[in-house]
Amino acid sequence: MSEFFDKVKREAETVLTELLTEAKLKKGDILVIGCSTSEVAGGRIGKDSSAEAAEAIFAAVKPILDEKEIYLAAQCCEHLNRALIVERECLEKYNLPEVCVLPHPHAGGSWATKVWNEFDSPAAVESVSAHAGIDIGLTLIGMHLKAVAVPVRVSLSRIGNATITCARTRPKLIGGCRAIYPD
Repeated sequence: MSEFFDKVKREAETVLTELLTEAKLKKGDILVIGCSTSEVAGGRIGKDSSAEAAEAIFAAVKPILDEKEIYLAAQCCEHLNRALIVERECLEKYNLPEVCVLPHPHAGGSWATKVWNEFDSPAAVESVSAHAGIDIGLTLIGMHLKAVAVPVRVSLSRIGNATITCARTRPKLIGGCRAIYPD
């Protein structure tokens, strides 16, 4: 791995670690990651797919998520309607709507392709309601987060050359002015 992609890996580890600290995810929760590997590598989204960027980010996030037993949902690109790649165990636990497609770098993207190739039992699903997420390169992950998304500020604003946005979710607050809410 080149020096640049070593740096990308370290940045992804930092961002994920900080998000997990803030989001307080539990075993079995879902974290969605949308990633434009083109943007990470300094290109234009959808035009310069980078297997090396996908490898660096996967190498950073997978061991951390495995250790915490958090499911990864890898968002595909718009050519696959932003479907997601998950482990079949996640699909079954959450009764997710499966779709039939095999991602590749030019329809799904290098990120989703890498995840598909590395998962033990990958499945493509139409949507998830994730507990938190990282958007790398402005890939629009919001549609795959639970209803109340809360921005999370981390110490970095980029992974590689890609702008990042992080979010956690919380339950809806109900009851109005008389309600009392737990922390």
